[in-house]
Amino acid sequence: MTKGPNTRLADLFGLTGWSKGELARRVNRQAAAMGHPQLATDTSRVRRWIDMGETPRDPVPKVLATLFTERLGRVVTIEDLGFSRSGQAGRRQSVHGLPWAPEQTAAVLTEFTGMDLMLNRRGLVGAGAALTAGPALSSALYDWLRTDPAPAGAPRPGGSALAAPASSDRYEAAPVGAEEVESLEHSVEVFRAWDAARGGGLQRKAVVGQLNEVGGMLAYRHPPHIQRRLWGVAANLAVLAGWMSHDVGLEPTAQKYFVIAAHAAREGGDRPRAGEAVSRAARQMVHLGRPDEALDLMKLAKAGCGEETLPRTRAMLHTIEAWAHASMGRGQAMRRTLGRAEDLFVSDRGDVPPPSWMQLFDEADLHGMQALAYRTLAEHDPSAARTAEKHAKEALRLREKGRERSKILDYISLASACFIADDPEQADRYARLALVTIGNTSSHRTWDRLREMYRLTGRYAGYPKVEDLREEIALALPAAPGSSGATAAVPAPRRAGGGAAV
Repeated sequence: MTKGPNTRLADLFGLTGWSKGELARRVNRQAAAMGHPQLATDTSRVRRWIDMGETPRDPVPKVLATLFTERLGRVVTIEDLGFSRSGQAGRRQSVHGLPWAPEQTAAVLTEFTGMDLMLNRRGLVGAGAALTAGPALSSALYDWLRTDPAPAGAPRPGGSALAAPASSDRYEAAPVGAEEVESLEHSVEVFRAWDAARGGGLQRKAVVGQLNEVGGMLAYRHPPHIQRRLWGVAANLAVLAGWMSHDVGLEPTAQKYFVIAAHAAREGGDRPRAGEAVSRAARQMVHLGRPDEALDLMKLAKAGCGEETLPRTRAMLHTIEAWAHASMGRGQAMRRTLGRAEDLFVSDRGDVPPPSWMQLFDEADLHGMQALAYRTLAEHDPSAARTAEKHAKEALRLREKGRERSKILDYISLASACFIADDPEQADRYARLALVTIGNTSSHRTWDRLREMYRLTGRYAGYPKVEDLREEIALALPAAPGSSGATAAVPAPRRAGGGAAV
């Protein structure tokens, strides 16, 4: 059955530079390498996939996804190619395959992480993909996130004890017990602490690999309490993989991990975690200078969290929304939203322990986000700079050991606010404190923020201390691709600033 041209496949095919005959030959070679030597594809069949919307039989979609991933240097999934997975025929596909069928979450997770690891091995970075716009993403997920999933471990329609395998090279699924799940939960805490201290670059591959393993475990339907905890591990690892990807500038990859995290959390029945995962995508959008799209995502995040969301979690969501308002120069809306965040934070009596993923949002982080919001607003209203200074100093006073990236971001917020407030002497002092440790992290977000601060130093170009500072920043920043170290500090296109703490 045909359904018209497959525009998504056609668009990606156009980027490869291949002919239809060359793609057919590559499919045959790749299929043989993956253990399917009997596969025989020709030019006319490729034409039918692209021009007539014909869906090839397994394992061709997986083979094509592998080929396009290698060629384009970014993760390309079966859904990205415009194909449905087995058992999804006739299912209405929303934007970029989101949301996918519930029983396919483990398969999507495993395929995407496997492709990401393949790119890691080849040293590719995947900067060519486009982010899904905030409104499109929230529209695709809205109804899905607000409904309750089937209970963890419950059989799916037409399902069995084993979920459909996501790839031909995954190890055979096997059950795990409580001790193995506990070890996995501990590994999440180790990765989270490392990320907070050193940034996302050094451990991202390890997190993605661990998530890939968990995807394999989820192919086996465990008892409900074990399956629920496994979904929780998957959600936490996917958020970390997304945050680390965002931290090193892999923005489309990060967005996909945030969506995977929301799916995994919902599968495990944890709606607050699903909403928090969506809020990460919103924070990413603010950083990229798209605050209006961030506000669309924040509406979804808050709506999807459910009534059981703790006040501290709701406070955190409000700080992200406030930052988006600040980026648009909406001072009144920002202050009102931050006020609500403060009220929610202090109303949390602590009688219910926060989930592990909220333990990093403490009073220091609240002040750090307030400093970031006011510093961002100061670009539109310089009088906000002094309030930004106050919150940044309080955040630094409260920061615990091990939150080195957050401290660097606080110092940059503080120095930037001082520059805006016409206090270059103090700005120079705090900027140098940021430079002391920035070389020990692998966080592009800190470099983005440093570039923004460099832009602010331009008005003090004749000030001797600031001239020295500008030279030091130029040495601290990594060179842009194709440039020398001397040009590293040339400001990138303006963004809203990096996120505060994790």
